[in-house]
Amino acid sequence: MQFNTEKCTVMHIGRHNPMFTYTIANKQLEAVKQEKDLGVIIAEDLKPSIHCTESYTKANRMLGLIKRTLSSRQPGIMLNLYKSIVRPHLEYCSPAWFPYYKKDKELLEKIQHRFTHFFKDLKDLDYSERLTRLGLWSLEERRNRADLIEVFKIVNGHSALPAETFFKFKVDTRTRCDSRMLLK
Repeated sequence: MQFNTEKCTVMHIGRHNPMFTYTIANKQLEAVKQEKDLGVIIAEDLKPSIHCTESYTKANRMLGLIKRTLSSRQPGIMLNLYKSIVRPHLEYCSPAWFPYYKKDKELLEKIQHRFTHFFKDLKDLDYSERLTRLGLWSLEERRNRADLIEVFKIVNGHSALPAETFFKFKVDTRTRCDSRMLLK
């Protein structure tokens, strides 16, 4: 297979990495601090903060576009636009970059918080009540749900990933329920 050496880079991960220089076809590869792969930004410290900031920026731009171009504030139209144009930027491939810092979670949630302020009759309510009235979940709840769905797929063999790689099972034949229980 031929590699395009202009597009190849090296990322050194870990504090004790010797940081070797690598070459392909007598061309030294550039060392980078972050790289975007399939739309997900991966940093050398493996923290999702850079990706969260980028997702926030894109989603914020789309939310501003909706606000500027639409004069109608009908909930049905606004919700459909939010779900199809804004939220995908906040959730794309989230199991790969799941934010675990509070600052990253709050940054992403700011977008949905701002969206719920578009509706004049909901402005006086607190954020969780606005979400309930609009039929939305918080973004963290949605990320947790996506992770649980992925675990279900892996455990029940609906994924190419072998369950034994990630989980330990307690095989108990004395119960009436599923004999494959996950161990803590």
